[in-house]
Formats: sequence, C-alpha cells, structure tokens
Amino acid sequence: MAASELYTKFARVWIPDPEEVWKSAELLKDYKPGDKVLLLHLEEGKDLEYRLDPKTKELPHLRNPDILVGENDLTALSYLHEPAVLHNLRVRFIDSKLIYTYCGIVLVAINPYEQLPIYGEDIINAYSGQNMGDMDPHIFAVAEEAYKQMARDERNQSIIVSGESGAGKTVSAKYAMRYFATVSGSASEANVEEKVLASNPIMESIGNAKTTRNDNSSRFGKYIEIGFDKRYRIIGANMRTYLLEKSRVVFQAEEERNYHIFYQLCASAKLPEFKMLRLGNADNFHYTKQGGSPVIEGVDDTKEMAHTRQACTLLGISESYQMGIFRILAGILHLGNVAFTSRDSDSCTIPPKHEPLSIFSDLMGVDYEEMCHWLCHRKLATATETYIKPISKLQATNARDALAKHIYAKLFNWIVDHVNQALHSAVKQHSFIGVLDIYGFETFEINSFEQFCINYANEKLQQQFNMHVFKLEQEEYMKEQIPWTLIDFYDNQPCINLIESKLGILDLLDEECKMPKGTDDTWAQKLYNTHLNKCALFEKPRLSNKAFIIQHFADKVEYQCEGFLEKNKDTVFEEQIKVLKSSKFKMLPELFQDDEKAISPTSATSSGRMPLSRTPAKPTKGRPGQTAKEHKKTVGHQFRNSLHLLMETLNATTPHYVRCIKPNDFKFPFTFDEKRAVQQLRACGVLETIRISAAGFPSRWTYQEFFSRYRVLMKQKDVLSDRKQTCKNVLEKLILDKDKYQFGKTKIFFRAGQVAYLEKLRADKLRAACIRIQKTIRGWLLRKKYLRMRKAAITVQRYVRGYQARCYAKFLRRTKAATIIQKYWRMYIVRRKYKIRRTATIVLQSYLRGYLARNRYRKMLREHKAVIIQKWVRGWLARTRYKRSMHAIIYLQCCFRRMMAKRELKKLKIEARSVERYKKLHIGMENKIMQLQRKVDEQNKDYKCLMEKLTTLEGIYNSETEKLRSDLERLQLSEEEAKVATGRVLSLQEEIAKLRKDLEQTQSEKKSIEERADKYKQETEQLVSNLKEENTLLKQEKEALNHLIVEQAKEMTETMEKKLVEETKQLELDLNDERLRYQNLLNEFSRLEERYDDLKEEMTLMVNVPKPGHKRTDSTHSSNESEYTFSSEIAETEDMPLRTEEPSEKKVPLDMSLFLKLQKRVTELEQEKQVMQDELDRKEEQVLRSKAKEEERPQIRGAELEYESLKRQELESENKKLKNELNELRKALSEKSAPEVTAPGAPAYRVLMEQLTSVSEELDVRKEEVLILRSQLVSQKEAIQHKNTMTDSTILLEDVQKMKDKGEIAQAYIGLKETNRLLESQLQSQKRSHENEAEALRGEIQSLKEENNRQQQLLAQNLQLPPEARIEASLQHEITRLTNENLYFEELYADDPKKYQSYRISLYKRMIDLMEQLEKQDKTVRKLKKQLKVFAKKIGELEVGQMENISPGQIIDEPIRPVNIPRKEKDFQGMLEYKKEDEQKLVKNLILELKPRGVAVNLIPGLPAYILFMCVRHADYLNDDQKVRSLLTSTINSIKKVLKKRGDDFETVSFWLSNTCRFLHCLKQYSGEEGFMKHNTSRQNEHCLTNFDLAEYRQVLSDLAIQIYQQLVRVLENILQPMIVSGMLEHETIQGVSGVKPTGLRKRTSSIADEGTYTLDSILRQLNSFHSVMCQHGMDPELIKQVVKQMFYIVGAITLNNLLLRKDMCSWSKGMQIRYNVSQLEEWLRDKNLMNSGAKETLEPLIQAAQLLQVKKKTDDDAEAICSMCSALTTAQIVKVLNLYTPVNEFEERVSVSFIRTIQMRLRDRKDSPQLLMDAKHIFPVTFPFNPSSLALETIQIPASLGLGFISRV
Repeated sequence: MAASELYTKFARVWIPDPEEVWKSAELLKDYKPGDKVLLLHLEEGKDLEYRLDPKTKELPHLRNPDILVGENDLTALSYLHEPAVLHNLRVRFIDSKLIYTYCGIVLVAINPYEQLPIYGEDIINAYSGQNMGDMDPHIFAVAEEAYKQMARDERNQSIIVSGESGAGKTVSAKYAMRYFATVSGSASEANVEEKVLASNPIMESIGNAKTTRNDNSSRFGKYIEIGFDKRYRIIGANMRTYLLEKSRVVFQAEEERNYHIFYQLCASAKLPEFKMLRLGNADNFHYTKQGGSPVIEGVDDTKEMAHTRQACTLLGISESYQMGIFRILAGILHLGNVAFTSRDSDSCTIPPKHEPLSIFSDLMGVDYEEMCHWLCHRKLATATETYIKPISKLQATNARDALAKHIYAKLFNWIVDHVNQALHSAVKQHSFIGVLDIYGFETFEINSFEQFCINYANEKLQQQFNMHVFKLEQEEYMKEQIPWTLIDFYDNQPCINLIESKLGILDLLDEECKMPKGTDDTWAQKLYNTHLNKCALFEKPRLSNKAFIIQHFADKVEYQCEGFLEKNKDTVFEEQIKVLKSSKFKMLPELFQDDEKAISPTSATSSGRMPLSRTPAKPTKGRPGQTAKEHKKTVGHQFRNSLHLLMETLNATTPHYVRCIKPNDFKFPFTFDEKRAVQQLRACGVLETIRISAAGFPSRWTYQEFFSRYRVLMKQKDVLSDRKQTCKNVLEKLILDKDKYQFGKTKIFFRAGQVAYLEKLRADKLRAACIRIQKTIRGWLLRKKYLRMRKAAITVQRYVRGYQARCYAKFLRRTKAATIIQKYWRMYIVRRKYKIRRTATIVLQSYLRGYLARNRYRKMLREHKAVIIQKWVRGWLARTRYKRSMHAIIYLQCCFRRMMAKRELKKLKIEARSVERYKKLHIGMENKIMQLQRKVDEQNKDYKCLMEKLTTLEGIYNSETEKLRSDLERLQLSEEEAKVATGRVLSLQEEIAKLRKDLEQTQSEKKSIEERADKYKQETEQLVSNLKEENTLLKQEKEALNHLIVEQAKEMTETMEKKLVEETKQLELDLNDERLRYQNLLNEFSRLEERYDDLKEEMTLMVNVPKPGHKRTDSTHSSNESEYTFSSEIAETEDMPLRTEEPSEKKVPLDMSLFLKLQKRVTELEQEKQVMQDELDRKEEQVLRSKAKEEERPQIRGAELEYESLKRQELESENKKLKNELNELRKALSEKSAPEVTAPGAPAYRVLMEQLTSVSEELDVRKEEVLILRSQLVSQKEAIQHKNTMTDSTILLEDVQKMKDKGEIAQAYIGLKETNRLLESQLQSQKRSHENEAEALRGEIQSLKEENNRQQQLLAQNLQLPPEARIEASLQHEITRLTNENLYFEELYADDPKKYQSYRISLYKRMIDLMEQLEKQDKTVRKLKKQLKVFAKKIGELEVGQMENISPGQIIDEPIRPVNIPRKEKDFQGMLEYKKEDEQKLVKNLILELKPRGVAVNLIPGLPAYILFMCVRHADYLNDDQKVRSLLTSTINSIKKVLKKRGDDFETVSFWLSNTCRFLHCLKQYSGEEGFMKHNTSRQNEHCLTNFDLAEYRQVLSDLAIQIYQQLVRVLENILQPMIVSGMLEHETIQGVSGVKPTGLRKRTSSIADEGTYTLDSILRQLNSFHSVMCQHGMDPELIKQVVKQMFYIVGAITLNNLLLRKDMCSWSKGMQIRYNVSQLEEWLRDKNLMNSGAKETLEPLIQAAQLLQVKKKTDDDAEAICSMCSALTTAQIVKVLNLYTPVNEFEERVSVSFIRTIQMRLRDRKDSPQLLMDAKHIFPVTFPFNPSSLALETIQIPASLGLGFISRV
C-alpha cells in the first residue's frame, strides 16, 4: 500500500521542534495527495497547521503504535527514524528506568548518574549461558555473546565501547571485564581475574581526571586483551594505550582537575612515609590549582590513594617502586612551581637556591646547578660546532612544561609496562577478548590537535562499524535467499583520505614540522592551497585564517591551527633528558631506557604479541642504532600507525559495539535532554545503523510468529497445514504491493511501515470483534435488566395482593374470635353459679357423713379393747397352770437321777482300790506334767518380757506424773496471779464509774456539737452528692481504663505469643542458617579437595615422566587418601607417607607456598567445620530440651530417681565384675595353647563354670535383696504405727497441761491406765502378727531353698544343652517361676488390693532388672562366644602346627579322647566374611564398577549398603579395628571417586546418595544406642555392633551424604535449567492467549513449540523421571521431599529471575500462562503425595509475580491490594515488574509512573533485601532423619551378578 494512505484521521505523527527536537501530534483529518497543509492537534491541547515543504513535499514521520513503544530493540519498531528512536529511548530511560537498549548489533547505554543494583553476581549468573536476544539488554548480555562466540567459533572477539566524556565508557568496560572474570574464572590459583580488575584503579588514578562533563573522565584510550586458555579460562591480559592527554599535566581549564593521582598524593601528604615528598595542599602547586576545583563531591582522595596502593601491591609493584613512582609524581608537582625571572627579552634566570627546584633536584637525584642551567639554556648543533644559547622566559616555561609532560608520559608507559608484566601469563594463549575503551566523537568551542586525533580515530572506527553492519545485513539476506539490492549508506572513506592520504592533513603537518621555520600559519596556508575548493569535506571559516573545518560523519568541526605543530613535534630538550638519565635515583633512568630499546610501532615483539604500550614517545631525541628518519617520528605519525594496528586487530576479531550516551550535561540522575541525546546518537552511528536497516527490510518475522500474531486476519479456509504457504496467501491479499515484503527461507521480510499497517488491520479487526462482542453483551445485559425489572414488578404485585388477602382474613378471624369469646363468657357465668351450689351441697353432706362415721368408730374401739383384756387374762391363767405342772415334773426327775448317781459312785469306789488302774493313770499324768512344765516355762518367759515392759511403762508413768505435778504447781501460781488480777479489776471498776460521769458531761456537749453538725451535714451532703457524681465519672473512667488495660493485656499476650512464635521461627531459621553455613563449608571443602586432587594429578602428569618398564597402578587404587582423616589414621599416614609424593619431591621442587596455602585453608575449614558442628549440636540440644520441657509432665518421683541411681550403681559394679571375669578368662585361655584347653578339667572350662555359677549366685543375691527390702518396708510400717501412738500420747500431755484442779488430774490418771492397757493389747497383737510373719518368712525361706536347688539342677541340665537351647531353657524356667510366684502372691494379697498393687510394682521393677541383667549377660555371652571362637581358631592353628611335627606312629599310639561334637548353627548371623587381600576387589565390584541401572531394577534397594555393613559387622565381630578402618576409608574414597568420575549422571548420584544414607542408618540402627534401637526386632538387636563405636565415621558419612546431596542438586539444576525458561515462560501451554509481538534483529526464542524446544510437559516428564529413579533406588521419603523442594525452588527462582530480566514476558497473558503452569506443578505434587514437602511454598514468589501481572494497577486501593498480596516479593522486585509491564495488545494499558511511586511510598517501611534476583544457586540445608530398616540381615542373599563370590555368609 502507498505510504500516504496511512495518513488518516487520528493517525499520530512527529513534527520538528526547536526545544524538544521532535513533538508528537495527531491528524484531525485525512491527508489527500496535493494537500499543502496538515491539520494537527498537539499533545498539550493546541491545534496547529503544519505546512509541508513545497520542494520535497515530505510528510512528517509517522509514530509507532503504543504496543511497540519501549521495545528492547530499536530495529523492532515498525517506523525506523530519528524521532521513533529518541522517543523509545526516552520512554525506556525515564518511565521504565532501563538504561540499556539494543539497536541492531549495537548496545546503547545511557548513563543514569546513579548507582543501580543491576551488576551483582546474581545478575551475572542470570545472563551466563543465555542467548543475547532472550534477555533484556545489558552489558553482560554483550559480554556473554562475545564469550560464547569465542568458544563456539574459536575466533577472537572485541567489544568496542565509545561515547562522549561522561557517558560511562570506562564503567561499561569495567563491568564487561568483571563479567569475564566472574564467568570464566582463572586457570590457576594466582587469581588473574583479580589482577585484571585491579588494573582499573591504577589506570584510573594515572589516566583519568575531572572534566566539566565527567568527574572520572578517561583521558587516554585503551585496548585490553583478556587472554583465555583452551578451556576458556582467564590466563592473563595485555593493555595497549592510545594518545594520553599530556597537556592536562601542565594545564587545566576552569572547573577541571589534573590527573587523580596528584590530588591523592596531596591528600595523603601527612602520612609518615610521604613526609620526604614535602607535599601539601593541592592549592599550593601550579599544576593542580589552575582549574580551581581540587575536590570532587563524594570522593575521598585519601581512600582512593589506599585503593591505588593496594592494587599496585596486588599487581606485584613493590613498596620501593611505589615510593619511586610517588617521588617522580611529587617531583613533577614541584617542577611546576619553578619560576623564571627575565634578564632581557632573550634570556632568563632562576632565583638562587630556589626551593621548588631544589626539592625537585633532591627527589629526582640530579644536580641542582646543572638542572638550573639547562632549564634556562639550550644547545644548538651545526655541522661543525655546538652553541649554548639562552632562552627567553616564555620558552623556558614551555620547556619546563614539556619536560613535566615527558616525564609523566614516560612514567605512564612504565606503569603500563609493569601492569602488563603482572598480567602476562606463561601459559600459551588460545584466544582473547579485547575491550576497547576509547574516546567518542568530540566537538568543543575551541578544538585543537587532541580533538583532531580523537575524531580521526572515530572516523576509522565508524568506517569499520558501517562495513560490519553492511556485511551482517548482506549475510542475512544471503542466508534467507532474498535478492540483494545495494543499500546506499554513508561511506566516510573520503574524510579518512583527507586526513591520512598523501598530501593529507597529517602528511602536510609532518612536512611542516620538518621545516626549520615552519609555523602554524604557514601550515594553515598550505592546507587552504591544497584542499580548499578541491575537497567537499574541507572548508575555511569566514572570519579566520588560522582555522579549518572538516565535515565528519557526525558533524562539522572547526579546528584552531594554533599549537598543532608544537603538539605534533612534542619537543623536549635533549640536555634536560641527559641530566635526568644521570640521576642517582635508580628508577628515573629506567623510565628513559625504552628510548634506546624502543622498537618500531609497526613491528611485533619476538613472542608474537602486540607491543604492550602504544603511547607516543618523543621523536626529537636521538636513538643509537636507528635511522634519523625513524627517530624523528611525530605524534601524528605514531598515532596513525597505532590506529592502523588497532584496526587490523579489530578486523581480525568479531566486533561487538557499545555506544554510551550522556543524557544531560548536569549529571542529574534519570534526566533526559533530547538535544544532547540526538547529537550523540548522530555522532555514535546509531542513526546510521537505523538508516541502513530502514533502507532494506527492517522488520523480520518467522512464519510461525507471523501466523500466531495475524491469525485473526485469516479466515478458516485460508489456514493450511503448510504455515509458509498460508502466510504467502494471506500477505498477497493484505498487501498488494509485492515490493513491500519478501519471503525468505525461514522469515518474512517487511519494508518500513508495513508491520504498522498490519498492526492497524489487526487492531481494526479486533476492534470490530470487540464492538460485536460489546453489542451482544450489552443486549444481553439490557435483556437481563428488563427480565429483572419484570420479575420485580410481579413480585411487588404478589406481595400487595397477599397483604390485602391477609387483611380480609384478619377481619374474618376477629369476628369469629368475638363470637367464640361471647360463647365462652356466657358459659363461664352459668358454670360459676352451678359450682357455688354444688360446693354448698357437698359441705353439708361431708359434715353429716363425718358425724355418722365417728359414732361408728367409737363403738368399734370399745369392742376392740374388750377383746384385748380378755386375751391377756386368759393367757395369764394358762401360764400359771403350765408352771405348776413343770415344777412337779422336774422334782420327779431330780429324785430319779440322785438314785442313779449313788449306784455309780459305789462302782467307782470299788475300781479305785485296784493297782493297775493307778499305774495307767500315772503314765499319762507324767506326759501331761512335762507339757505343763514347758507351758509354764514359756509363760514365765512371756511374763518376764511383760514385766520388763511394765517396768518401762511404770518409768514412763512416773516421769509423766512428775511432769503433771510440775504443771499443777505452775497452775497454782497462775491461780494466785489471777487473785491479784481481781483486785486490779475492782480498782478498774471505780475508774469506770468516774469515766461514766465524764461521759454524761461529754454527752451534753455532744448534743450541742450535733446541732452544729446538722448544719455542717446539710452542707456536706451537697458536697457528697457532687463527689458522688464525680465518683461515678471516675468509675466510668476507671471501667474504661480497666477495659483498656484488659485489651492491652490481650494485645500484650497476643504480641508475646507472636513474639514467641517469631522467636521460635527465628531459632529455626538460625538453625537452618547454621546448617546451611556448615553445608556450604562442606561444599567449599569438597571443592578445595577436588582442586587439590586436580593439582596433584597435574603435578604427577608434569613431573612423573613414565620410564621404560614402569608399571602403572590399577585405576581402582587411589593414592590420594580422603581429607577426612581420623585419629587412628594419623599415625599410619605419618609413618607411611604416600609413594606418589616421594618421586615428585625428588624430581621437581614443589610449590610450597601454594601447598602451604592449601594446607592452611584446609585446616581452617576443618576448624570452622568443627566449630559449626559443635554449635549445631548445641542448638539442636537446646531445641530438644525446649521440646522436652513442653512435653514432660510433673510425674517424676523421688523413688524413681533413687531407683535409677541404684540401677546405675548396680550396672557399674556389674560391668566391673564382667571385665574382671573377662580378664580371668583371657588369662586362663592364654596360659597354654594346647588341645587340653577345652577339656572339662581345663582352666578355661573351670573359669566358664565359675562364670555360670556366679550367674546363679547373682540371682540368689537378688533374692536376698528382695527380702531385705521387704523387711525395711515392715520396719517402716512399724515406725509409722509407733509414730501414731506417740502422737496420741502428746495429745494427752497437751490435755493435761490444760487441767486446773486435782479432780482433772485423777481423771487423767485413769485415762493413762486405760492407755496402758490399750498399749499392752497392741503389743500382744503385734507379737501375734510378728509370729505369723516369722512363720511365713520361714516358709518362704524353705521355698527359696527348694527353688535354689531346682535352679542348680536346671543349671546343670542347661550346661549339657547347646548354647542356643541354654538361653531358651533358662528363660522358660524363669517365666514359669515368676508366674507361680505371681499366682501365690495374688492369692496371698487377695483381701488387700493396696498390698497387692505395691507387690506388683516391685515385681515389675524386679522383672525389668532381670531383663536388663539378661540382656547384659547375653551381650557378655556373645562376646565370650566370639572370643572363644577366636581362641579356638588360634588353638586349631597351633594344633595343626603340632600335628605337623608329630610322626604318624605317635598319632596312632595316642589314645583317642571322647570329643563333644557341638550342634551346627543353622541360622545365619547377618555377617559377611572376606579376606583382607580381597578388600580392593570388594570395593571395585561393589562400588567402582557397579551399574546403578541394573542394581536399581533387579535387586533390592540399598543392597550395596547392606553388604558393606554386613562386612563391617564381621570385622567388628573379629574385633579387628584395622579391618574396620580400612574398609570404611576405602568405601568413602571409592564413593567419592565414582561421583567424581560419573558425577554428571543423575542415576549414579541418586543411587549413591540412597546407599550412603542407608549405610548411615544401618550404622545407627545397629550401633547399640537405645535411641536407635526402639524400632528394632529382638533379632535385629542381636546384630548390634559390640566392639567398636563408629560415631566418628557416622559423622564422616553424614558429611559425605551432604556433599552427594549438593552434587545431586547441581546435577538436577544442570538438567532442568535449559528447560525451565522455555517450558515455564516461553512456551504457550494455553494456545492463543498471548500474542507474539514483533521483534528486532536480536530474535528471541519462539513461544511456539517447535521440535527440540522444551515445554511444560518436558519439565513434568523430567520431574517424573527424577522421582521414579529416586523411588527405585529406595531413597528415604523425607529426603525425596527435600530434593523435590529444592527442584521446585530452582524452577521458581530461575523463572522469576528471567521474568524480572525480560520485558517481553511481563504482560497480563503471560501471567495467566505462568499461573496455569504453576497449577500443573501443584497437580504433580498432589499426584505424588508431596504437598507437605514445602515445595509449593517455594513457588510463592513466582505465583505472586504472576498475580501482580494480572491485577488492576490504577487506584490507591489497587496499590494497597498489591502491597498486601505480594508479601513474598521484595520491593525492588515489585517495582521492577511494574516497570517492565508491557501491553501485548492495544487494549491493555501501561502502568503509570505515579502508581509505581505510590507503591514505593507504601513499601518504604518494609524491611527486605535490596537484591533484585533470587539466588538460584541457593541450596536448602539438608537433614537425614533416622529411618530404620525392617529388613533382617540374615535373609539378604548376594546375587551372582555382583561378582562377590569371594564373600561368604556367616
């Protein structure tokens, strides 16, 4: 389409403006061809008629769409012209605070005059490895591109930094070098990168000065070559300097300064080492006071001097040389103060003993008189004679200044040479990156020789730049196979020819310098004659004959000819130089040595490197061995040669361009002066780049991007499967002029303005679609509104009708209610009358019926009483009759019985007379008498005991009676005192009577007072009422205050709780920080260890040249032991030094400084590690204590503590006993190593039997202790009862003390008797109970004896059983015995539950003791077993040796003894046995050559760890400490070796992390410590280690696991990092949400998923792969959670960092994409049950950043919402996101500057880190929670695939 068609109504254009350069305006009507005037509306509200140029008829420049404004690359703009470039730079600089912008291949950097936080190491890491177009513009992006191209293309690179003074060239170059130093690192430990950076402060101090435009302006050009080795690490650097501004040494303009070093010296003059320089204030010296501005605001020259000296020291310039430099500089200052006095017009003198000259002579070590003479004279040499001629004062002054400049230039060169020597590397340089920091195009009011050279250099650089840009454009067109049309661009070769060609300006200048009487005027006339009117670029000013004008590429510049010849000659008197060369000060002649040794500027050094310095030397002095022509080279000639060399270097490299722009002349931060910016843009070639781009096809789109962006302009039928054909078809319909676009292989190329036209069509289409959507939505909304109103009307009608119906119903209800009320009222009246009558009738009936009933009752009562009387009378008569009959019967019976008794008596008398009967009776009587005698004796004993007790009681009674008597006497005395008191009472009564009289008088007075009081009362009542009111107010205030206090108390409690929570959180954070610091130290330690190993390998490679016949060691054997040394290893390593170190020490001297440095660093790290470990343990103990205090309950009793102490004492004694027994056993076994040792009668057998009998004796001792404890309990009970009786007696005594008369004493005596009887009865009952207990104890003793006999029998039986059966049988017998005893005591204490409970408690304690004893005995038995096996082995070996010495005949004759054959153990013990020499084979097969994939899939997880632990168990079983130490050390070293070899393989690192943790858990689980044995089975507890405590090795393995974890995280990061940005940011997971914006020359990665690009699914698949591998390897679940948390942190941090550094990603649609991607990651966490791992929280900053992109950003409420929402983001991050927010479509709005300032004001109190980016390298501290294994060791089978056939199960 034609360009004029775009000038329609509302189109925006740029018009020229004298103030703002360009102004924006809007067309008020369409432009038609032929119109001479455009009606415009300016932004400030004015209307304007803009007249077109009638000759050119050029229309004003069109303005780009808003969505293109603020682009990273200026070539992405649709309209490429000056106003568009200026506006884009202004928007980015002022609104977005972005100082960097791309312009094709050029980086435009605007000086912000403010320190920005965009140069930290986090930013460097973010740009490292990224493509240049993928990140926002930055100097680091250019540096990364140069570094990457150097490595990829193997071609040297150059970064050309140019710009005006004060534009920031030096800083940009400094940051570029810092980037290389940080990213590449150095190839040695010499810290070359630090030296490269240290050269900056030195060069700034001697080569930078304050100018009117810049406080730190570089007054020389420099080209620094940073050298790299084959691994692209910095090995050194080389610096070349150009055109030092020497005139500044002797002259400074107003508000300018000399070089910084002079002011630094003057500021440090008071230092003691500088006193000899005799310096003072800078105002005291002519060379430093001319500018009148000796101080720079914000700069401390004293500190800068310290930095300069520090940098010199770092670069190897010794203190003596530094002082020499300062002497020369001080001498220059004093030389400037040398004054001349005119003698006449042609001669001058110096005053005698002139102080400045004498100081100069002293400092320089030259003769005062000689220097004084040659400052005022010069030598003229002719062909025949030499003349000494005096010079005038002016000439002398000029000569003095020339000498000062020459000395400074030589010193500058000398310093540059030494810096280069310090940066020079002995290693061969593979490639380099050059950084050129050179002055930009300059034009001042007065331009002289320096400006001419500077602009000449810029002409050459601009030509090279134009050719490079043209070449790139040509390459792009050729690559895309687009027809190449010649682009017309500005070629500045004519200007260069004008300057440097034959008879050019420089040639004529050199020719004039050779003329004896050549002057500036004659040279100017030659210029006019040669070039005026012949060259279009050369002009003559109208009003001057001593100036000329050159039309440079940037602007016209007028040069004043005055001083050109002098500066070009750079004349210095030879005699003055000779005086300086003869100096006694050794350093001064060194400065002038290069006059003799200098080489041609066009030649190279013998090493093939460029000359170190190109600062021009003075051509006027003779140089021996060189031609006169060569020695008379001028400054211009030298500069031209240097420039040619520079251009050759640049042409041999790939250039990268940085153009620095100075935004204003006043150094105001973020202030943009359009006029100054346009001048510099024109001068630096940015606009020329734009013009070249605009002349061809500046806008370039890939087919996929074009299709994605302009899909809305296509119909469904236009969309084909072939994207390229689809785009062609659409473009042919949209743009009819085919010259406006071209189709390349992968891109579509558009002319300028066509993208804007397409954007207009797209916006129109979207606007039409929006109108249609709005129309539909508005209709739908209005219909909804109508339906809502209709529904509301129907609702109102319904409610009104309902109300009316309710009113009518209410009326009907009321009428019906009235009728009902009347009915009930009438009924009530009638009913009440009826009730009255009824009650009266009932009353009458009740009275009548009562009367009749009472009469009937009286009659019945009389009858009843009569019946009772009859009953009693009849009974009495019957009883009397019965008694009489009974009496008669009894009498008859008595008479009969008396008769029968008399007969029996007679028979007995007859029998008593017989002798035999008497004998029988006598025998029975003897027995009875003896029994009675015994009883009498026993009763006599009891009687004696009772008598003794009675006597004691009588004694107690007598003492108590005496006490009572004394109390009685005391009471009598008190009675007498009471009588005396009664007399006092009488006297007191009299006094009372008197007082009563006084009282009556006072009462009369009282009445009068009361009358007065009434009056007073009335007055006070008013006061009281007032006070009450005040009191109520005060109460209210009090209540309010109380309420406030309560609220404050609540707030305080809440705050205290919050503080407590915060403190706990802080403690946890501190703990994590300590862990992190410790783990970082471990990481640093491992890095140093690897570095140490690498250095050793390099040394062995360099030193140990393989000799013929030398056998190479096996790769599995490591000569470098681990840095983790143990106390047991130290002795060995000291006694046996490594073999590899001996030949190296013999052959080559070791770099002891490096070795000692490393050794010192390692020891420091070990100490720090130990301190950190102690502190970590202490903090963990504090946390555990605090938790224990919270959880423990006050249930601890004193008895339990005593029990624990007793238990501990018993354990200690038992331990000692077992040790003694073990020693006895060892002695017995070591007495004789003969076969008889194991015989039943042998000492060893006896000792074993004694051990077993001691066990049974121990059981008996325990039983006796139980009896003693029981007796103590009984005695405690007796003591309690006795205490109760004593308390009763004390109560009686207290009662006696209260008695007052004898009657009470008598009663007390009777009470005492009763108590005595009571005591006697208690004693008898206690006696009976004691007798019962004694009988019970006798029975128990008998049962215990039987039990002892039974135990001895069982023990004898057990001795005959095998060892396993012994333990089981003893346990079974003990259980049966305890159950029997339990049943017995249960029956015994069935009636008393308390006793039974106490018995049960004691029984439990006893059982616990027995179980502990049993465990200890089991351990001792196991130890004894193992020792017996060892001794048996030794005995067997001795037997074999003896059998070899015995002859066969002796063997036959020897009688065969009966041998006890032991039963074979069928169960395995969970140990693996291997030979010592097989250790290396074990490590090789199990660690070094193991394939994780096969093990993880086919075998159980953690199998290598179990096998290693079972081997350790066997070594522990054998009590072989050497074997344990060797195996563990080899294991640790081998794991390290595997990880070093295959450390980039995730499966390998994961596998060994899992196995290391399992090995660590096994060492803990089977350590024997109670804390780790809680979850073990009894069988697992049997497998515990018995001989060695491997706690130290557990710490080493824990450190190793931390290192493996950190390596795993690094592997994860390396795998995930390429995927994250593409998958999380660039790829469109939701297709069609985000539109693609046009990009410039720096193409970004496409957001459309092509083949090979990563998507979110790629990340999820990789996460699934990581998770499945870790699960297959059996990694601990808690450790998997920590790994997942770290992975998600890496994803979140890298994504957020890239978001903060990419303007094109900060849009609403991209926020939606990020939130969707995060939700997919959260879904993955839910699927894997990892939501509680803390991984989701690590994504919180990214989630909040995505929300920030989507929320509204207009009002104050929006700002408040953003501040509360973005709690995980820092203030810098929030502001950065808001600044970067870029609308993708025209309908989105940018964030206003005022809104961003509002956010900053609200967030100013927030205390957070000023760091912009998250630390993506941060690794969370890892912990390894104890995770015991349920797998039984004895069940583990070793597969044959491992090749461990030499290991046997035990």
